[in-house]
Amino acid sequence: MTHEVGTELPTQVLRITRADLVRYAGASGDFNPIHWNDRTATAVGLPGVIAHGMFTMALAARVVTAWTGDPGALVEYHVRFGRPVVVPDDDEGAEVTVQGRVGAVLDDGRLRVDLTVTSAGEKVLSLARATVRMA
Repeated sequence: MTHEVGTELPTQVLRITRADLVRYAGASGDFNPIHWNDRTATAVGLPGVIAHGMFTMALAARVVTAWTGDPGALVEYHVRFGRPVVVPDDDEGAEVTVQGRVGAVLDDGRLRVDLTVTSAGEKVLSLARATVRMA
């Protein structure tokens, strides 16, 4: 595997359902009703129930660690939450697309991976970057 600037990670299309949100809420302890109740979500100005930002962030990180083959290779990770991932109440849920490319080879041999994370055609994570140590 080459590790040069411009190397692209395989694009991953991931699905998030309401059941995923329930499982994540249980694991994280974040039971905010905007993540499970349409009435509450729309009352606060959201278009509907939204995925937890940290869940979306974790999905993108998983794409990077799958590419490296080692979850321990991820040494730094930064994102900004740009837009919410709206998760409809159906069996399909929402799609999140994660694309990445090596943006820099650092002096110590680590790689900076720049990520583009979208849902429904909108960028949901901004300035998403992972620094990985490659074997």
